[in-house]
Amino acid sequence: MTKTTPLPLKIIIYLFLLVGAIVMFFPFVWMVSTSLKTSGAVAAMPPQLIPNPIDFGNFAEVWNKVNFGRYTLNSFIIVTLDMIGALLSCAIVAFGLAMFQFRGRSLIFTIMLATLMIPGQVTMIPTYFIWKQFGMLNTYYPLIIPSFLASAFGIFLMHQYIKALPKELYESAVIDGCSPPGIFARIYLPLCKPALAALGVFTFMGAWNNTLGPLIYLQSKELYTLPLGILYLKSENVNQALLMASAVITTTPVLIVYLVAQKQFVQGIASTGMKG
Repeated sequence: MTKTTPLPLKIIIYLFLLVGAIVMFFPFVWMVSTSLKTSGAVAAMPPQLIPNPIDFGNFAEVWNKVNFGRYTLNSFIIVTLDMIGALLSCAIVAFGLAMFQFRGRSLIFTIMLATLMIPGQVTMIPTYFIWKQFGMLNTYYPLIIPSFLASAFGIFLMHQYIKALPKELYESAVIDGCSPPGIFARIYLPLCKPALAALGVFTFMGAWNNTLGPLIYLQSKELYTLPLGILYLKSENVNQALLMASAVITTTPVLIVYLVAQKQFVQGIASTGMKG
């Protein structure tokens, strides 16, 4: 919208956005509401949006009796290592592709981008047998090691941001006698905070909500992550209040991470989208 947009049109647009926001936000509100209900209140008719009485016991039961504390710890271990691996590997590869001129660079970059068009279902079975041959099934290695090998999306995101930075920064640092690793660590990495924040949020959300990977590679209940914990609860036919309490526990860290990194995330996405 511009300053010349008529007032009636502005009102219509804002009303439309408000309705859309309410529609999108209502399932989350209902999830939180159901997690605070007793088992009898869940089936009450008409449905209660505000629980009466409010029962926090569902969270304690899920956390202690269903071992969600262990599942949360497992998820944090995987997510932390995934973020470290993804941010470092993608930034290093993107810096090399953006700063150094060598034969075949464009071909390598094109082939890397082409891998984004390959559906995950195509490589899922061969990848499973590779990890099986290495004897790494029922471990976290298949969920963590790929993050240290850089992803095409992460490399592209970082490459576009680094490519948009002034080339004179690199040239000046070389003249001052700084080595490429030093230039990367001391100059470019601090300047890439918005892009790193954006990639970090994407990596966190992907690893935290990953259900298929743990479902394929993990068999022991002690190794379960939060998404598998929710599936386990659902298979046990527990009441909806407990199920929604587990969903709130799983969703809350994602909201916190996004709210904390929102400014850097939006700036990183805008920069990599507008420049390059």
